[in-house]
Amino acid sequence: MSNSLAPMAHFLTNLRIPLRLACKTKSGWPMAVSLWYLYDDGHLFCATQQSARVISYLEHDSRCAFEISADLPPYCGVRGQAIARIDHELGAEILEQLLIRYLGDTDNQLATLLLAKSKTEVAVVLEPKRIFSWDFTQRMSDISFDHPTEKICP
Repeated sequence: MSNSLAPMAHFLTNLRIPLRLACKTKSGWPMAVSLWYLYDDGHLFCATQQSARVISYLEHDSRCAFEISADLPPYCGVRGQAIARIDHELGAEILEQLLIRYLGDTDNQLATLLLAKSKTEVAVVLEPKRIFSWDFTQRMSDISFDHPTEKICP
């Protein structure tokens, strides 16, 4: 267990899958959502519309959990607990960075659609408090996979 994402920077920067964010709804039930993320200077940044339910949940209780894990074996990843801060000023900037990270550029229909609503986009800034990582590469070393297994685990 750690409270710093710095040792996992290569993994977090090079793996391009959504972060799974868990938070508590106003009724007290847990909810998980998938969001694109950026890693920068020990924080995870996501973006979504101000009207998204996840924003009201995080405004009600900023404690949350997250997981970023490889979808193909050998399995590895990072999970943790964090405090979420909603930043109304950074939303459009983070959205554009996310579009470039996940789509390659902003010259496509999805980017155009999302950028058209960027004035009401907010950033979700996760400040990790407890971090756990796992890497089953050694444990699965004698298994043959039918896909490339580039070593990117934390």
